[in-house]
Amino acid sequence: MIIDSHAHIDAAGYWVDPPEILLPLMDEAGVDMAIVMTYRDADGPGHPATRYVVDAVNRYPDRLIGYVRLNPQSPGALEAVDEALGQYRLKGVKLHPISYVGFPYGEATLQVMRRAAEFSAPVLFHTGDEALALPQEVAEAARLCPETIVIMGHMGGYFHCQAAIQAALELPNVMLDTSAMPYPALICRAVEAIGAERVLYASDGPGCVPMLEVEKVRLAGLSCRDETLVLGENIQRLLAGVRHDR
Repeated sequence: MIIDSHAHIDAAGYWVDPPEILLPLMDEAGVDMAIVMTYRDADGPGHPATRYVVDAVNRYPDRLIGYVRLNPQSPGALEAVDEALGQYRLKGVKLHPISYVGFPYGEATLQVMRRAAEFSAPVLFHTGDEALALPQEVAEAARLCPETIVIMGHMGGYFHCQAAIQAALELPNVMLDTSAMPYPALICRAVEAIGAERVLYASDGPGCVPMLEVEKVRLAGLSCRDETLVLGENIQRLLAGVRHDR
């Protein structure tokens, strides 16, 4: 089974990417399921962005898995986590520090991370080459919350992959996702450094084409066993441990 660990759906403002755009791309790539989140940040319980993901997962339960994307600095952030993971049975939290303009290691973010850990749910951070999203900054949040599984989306971006790998080498609660990072050789390097069990295939689709992102993993030259772990078994195992009560 191939599971995409990081994809998007939404229908608000500039971004109009309903599930019906993503699903054919998944089929083309041979992707069985995808973890989806919005481009918008929920600011509390009952937010339309969270409901959008819930409705999509309910329509396509065999294809889509939901994460809540939220602004941890909003007054209702912890309640939004409880609603999403408890009531709606979503599987994780997505944080994009550039979107809401906040340090990954700020106290509000740490509180959200700790709350997610109470559900044994992962926290997926956007990482890249911009301030507020550098792997070193996200690593500090992971260091302060060792009980939280932290996924570094995009493996640190185009120019900070080595920093992301180093952070994962130092911090056992850090995992790396391969989306929108253009170097197959660095996927191989990450597997060699931290083990295949902590690297996750992801596409960042539909903005990045899932078929190309799958091919990137295959071009990394991994063993059959390691490739199977990266393409689906790792995230499947991780999400199997998520609880829906605290």
